[in-house]
Amino acid sequence: MIAVEGISKAFRLYRKPSDRLREIILRRSYHTVHQALSDISFVVEDGQTLGIIGCNGAGKSTLLKILTGVLLPDQGQMQLSGRITGLLELGTGFNMELSGLENIRANAMLLGMSTEQIAARRDTIVEFAELGAFINEPLKTYSSGMIMRLAFAIAIHADPACFVVDEALAVGDAYFQQKCMRAIQAFRERGGSILLVSHDMNAIKTLCDQALLLEHGKVLDYGVPKDVVDHYQAQLLHRAHQGDTPVTINKPGGETAKPLVGTGEVRLVALTLYNEADEPINALTSEEELRIVAQIETSRVLEQPHFGIGIRNRFGHSVFETNTYCMNQTPAPLAAGSTVSVEWRLMANLAAGDYSITVGVGNRPYGTGSFEEILFFANELAMLTIGVNLDAMRYDGYFNMHPTVQIR
Repeated sequence: MIAVEGISKAFRLYRKPSDRLREIILRRSYHTVHQALSDISFVVEDGQTLGIIGCNGAGKSTLLKILTGVLLPDQGQMQLSGRITGLLELGTGFNMELSGLENIRANAMLLGMSTEQIAARRDTIVEFAELGAFINEPLKTYSSGMIMRLAFAIAIHADPACFVVDEALAVGDAYFQQKCMRAIQAFRERGGSILLVSHDMNAIKTLCDQALLLEHGKVLDYGVPKDVVDHYQAQLLHRAHQGDTPVTINKPGGETAKPLVGTGEVRLVALTLYNEADEPINALTSEEELRIVAQIETSRVLEQPHFGIGIRNRFGHSVFETNTYCMNQTPAPLAAGSTVSVEWRLMANLAAGDYSITVGVGNRPYGTGSFEEILFFANELAMLTIGVNLDAMRYDGYFNMHPTVQIR
């Protein structure tokens, strides 16, 4: 178990090295203070996975370094039930002049392994890393992917209670990434805890029990992964907005009548799902036609409005999304106070399950899916249950791509 309470960390930033000496001699301040973390608290139970997300500079790396003992916090306390290992930055704890075998011993000792433990697991580590003859060569001859292989092999065999997984895995090839993920999954099934730092939001929503959103060193959100990821993506939309009217972000899980992101100038009056017989529905059989009709009202002039639609599964994964700009449509400008009916028709070639509908409205596009103004964006506006079509082929995945096959 990991229990973190009130962790804070600040760094002194100097313009040049000599300012440190001037500060000591003259007893005047020649630095600025960067507050990397402020009052961070969370709990990860045994066997749980915590996803940590946030933009660059949010404090993710600093938090991981504190948890793994690389840095000491200025304030707060941690309760750890065992050893934490993982990959922080490639080369951390390695000596580039030593061989791979020599680094196994040195790095494993830094992780707290005894001489007997290192000797017992050395061959297993070497076999897992799959470096061949390079295991006897100095690390300065290794590629970044080879260093990652060695670092991961040592960390996963150090009997940790908690394993840290971050973007360092991204430098490996696809084969070794899959091998690492299998090892991590087996570690989790044995009751180990995992801290997952990733920019892959689908991985966070699928693999994690909880998620932590950091911004400028503070906890912006903490809880259900799907809601925390939605909050993070709302922050990204907020940054992309360039309109005169500021965007308001409503935390996911709050009032369903409010959009996740919006300026208040566009309102969704109604959203209705219909089947092929034009009957309002909330359930449909797979392979049938689905009609989605949105009534949208604007209180201001929209010079180049565009309308988007999305369908998400129960994990919050987007299985389909598009907008009128991506469909090469050019909707007419809208006058202030006008209402428009936007209708999408599509075949629900989806696997059986529960899905939700997303609607977005933007103005003045400047690229695929990018708009100067994000006027309205909301998830889970309507729920749709897709039932099994007994007359259709059986398949796994998100949707039916209607394959054909020839055997000669």
